[in-house]
Amino acid sequence: MLTVLKSIVQEVNQIPRLTDALFRLAERVKQTMGVDSCSIYLADYNSQAFVLKATDGLAPDAVELVKIGFSEGLIGLVGQREEPLNIQDAPNHPRFKHYPEVKEESYHAFLGTPIIHQRKVLGVITMQQSAKRKFSEDEEAFLVTLAAQIALEISHAETRGALNPIAGIYAGHIQKNVRGVPGSPGLAMGVGYSPHAAYTLATWIVKQSDNTQQEIDYYRKGVEVTRTQVEALSQRLEGQVPDDVRAIFQLYHQLLDANSLGREVEAKIREGWDAASSLKLVVEAYAARFEAMDDPYMQERAIDIVDLSNRILVNILQVISGKTESVSDRPSEASILVAEEVSAPMLAEFPKEFLAGIISIRGSNNSHAAILARAMGVPAVMGCQNVSPTLLEKKEILLDGYAGEVIVSPEKAIKAEFSQLIEEEKLLSERIDKEADKPCESEDGCRINLQVNAGLSAEIETAVRSGKVGIGLYRTEIPFMMRERFPSESEQVELYRNVLLSAPDREIVMRTLDVGGDKPLPYFPITEENPFLGWRGIRLTLDHPEIFLVQIRAMLRASIGLQNLSIMLPMISSVGEVNEARRLVEQAFFEVEEEARLQGERLYRPRLGIMLEVPSVLYQLPQLAKKVDFFSVGSNDLTQYLLAVDRNNTRVASLYNSYHPAVLSALYDIAKQADQYQVPVSVCGEIAGEPGGAILLMGMGYRKLSMNAFNLRKINWVVRNVNLSEAQSLLSCALTSDSYEEVFNHINQYLEVKGLGGLVRAGS
Repeated sequence: MLTVLKSIVQEVNQIPRLTDALFRLAERVKQTMGVDSCSIYLADYNSQAFVLKATDGLAPDAVELVKIGFSEGLIGLVGQREEPLNIQDAPNHPRFKHYPEVKEESYHAFLGTPIIHQRKVLGVITMQQSAKRKFSEDEEAFLVTLAAQIALEISHAETRGALNPIAGIYAGHIQKNVRGVPGSPGLAMGVGYSPHAAYTLATWIVKQSDNTQQEIDYYRKGVEVTRTQVEALSQRLEGQVPDDVRAIFQLYHQLLDANSLGREVEAKIREGWDAASSLKLVVEAYAARFEAMDDPYMQERAIDIVDLSNRILVNILQVISGKTESVSDRPSEASILVAEEVSAPMLAEFPKEFLAGIISIRGSNNSHAAILARAMGVPAVMGCQNVSPTLLEKKEILLDGYAGEVIVSPEKAIKAEFSQLIEEEKLLSERIDKEADKPCESEDGCRINLQVNAGLSAEIETAVRSGKVGIGLYRTEIPFMMRERFPSESEQVELYRNVLLSAPDREIVMRTLDVGGDKPLPYFPITEENPFLGWRGIRLTLDHPEIFLVQIRAMLRASIGLQNLSIMLPMISSVGEVNEARRLVEQAFFEVEEEARLQGERLYRPRLGIMLEVPSVLYQLPQLAKKVDFFSVGSNDLTQYLLAVDRNNTRVASLYNSYHPAVLSALYDIAKQADQYQVPVSVCGEIAGEPGGAILLMGMGYRKLSMNAFNLRKINWVVRNVNLSEAQSLLSCALTSDSYEEVFNHINQYLEVKGLGGLVRAGS
């Protein structure tokens, strides 16, 4: 039966028109199961009715004409109960309703099952038979399985407007909502723009060539042109984003190096393939390896390799034809960049003045496009898997980067409301900028210390963008990821010294190497069934003390003569890990201190802290308080582990929410215990950079928040426009709420009363 089921689903999926596919589905089910009729009804939520869309057995003239209310008949009952309904004699059932148009008078046996996608009933599929009988368990199981299989395709069709018979498959004026993963915060409105490449490796047909040297020349010239283009794209971003973000292009330069892809491509050419085919063979093999890896970061590298190679392919073909690159139809109005996989060069190439937002069908919040978007302050939604770029081309789009939602072809009222929100954001942003230099202090005198989460370019992120604030989280793994080997101690010393000198009078919290999970090193691959629960963070570095000690020594050497270094340990789950890490830090400290003393310099002892992100440490805070100088809550991972939700998985991303009452309770408990044991505590997760989150954290007792530099001014402004007693009252409401939706309602009501609507949104 499984083979038959797969055959039906594959055949139906290959039919481009939804209506044709549904009729074929009904026909195949009727034939396979030997029943007298199979019919498919789809839900129309505007009219609150199930519409007959396809049938083999009922009157064909009834298709599109028969509408059964959500609370009417057996079809309505299946939808209401959201489970199969198996009836021996349907006409005698109390919920049976006769529809003369369908001509089902001769049918008695009835089996109907709902078609459900992500908790939404999309329709009902039925089987009917003249004989009075109950359908068997196998027949019922078959129909339930089939309904689950076709639900996704029907959901895709609904998204692109294919369920409206008048509008047609590519309906342009029917509003559709698409959900993805938040990539970069903000609201945007614009026309969908999808850049189309004339040639791609995926569509290129391999060819052979005997002229080896000529093909090698074609390849090398194509690479050289591409190298120039990539350098130009990198230069275009200079000054727009931090250096560590722009360093994404280093990967492209490495791939363009003759010792990287070049050597293997030229080897293929010598085997008898032409330049373009050799490139395809090598790159697709690499991409397949990356895509097969478990962790999202490495999967994203496949996108980069393919994007770069498509550029090389186009340039090779232009070298061969002798033509120069033609200028494509560029956007001339506010546009939303849409692509199957938005790459960093694609983003850099887009005219900045028209870039309103970004939608990446297959991206995640780890992709280079998401990193660039956040750095540039451009709203982005990633992982919109229920739609394709061509269906968004030239469509009017509303993009909510806070919630990860996209509205295609919005209704007038929705568009007007969204426009008002954008206008409020703009006006409020102007007010915020005017008051950016004022101290971060609430109306009743509660002072909040704001810090920035930084990567490689700490000087730019702190001095230029955030007004000389400290760094609450410096991610040391970024330079590790950007290299082809572990950086040496001297390389790390130079890097860390520059970071510490960027704000010598401010605290700089450096997190030790936090790789694994969604942040692997390309030269230190880790293959695990579940990387988020595996060998990552402090677990990895304690297993490799040679890596840990080199990094600690580098931090200490970089801090000689300075007193602003704090060291933070990630992914701590036990007191034993802290003890072992402290022992190694002490060992490194005495070594570097002796070296400094011999050189007539002084090494100050850094503060040592831990990240609270693994739920187990919530129950060991009294013991941990005796071992460390400070706590820092990593709310992103803490939320993920408390709720058992992978925030990068679009199927469950809607369940990931730091405003879940359980997460808020955990954060509040941490704040109370930290105060009880007199250990300074901060929050460095996304919730700290959100207005609603910052207010709740202030109410809990947190006085230090670290966030993306882009959010600093906004949070400063929010804090100065609220007071502590109100924040504490709001917290009480949030902690007693049943759901994060209820928490949002409380927050939004409070913000509206305070006149902080528009830009100030509750959630991310």
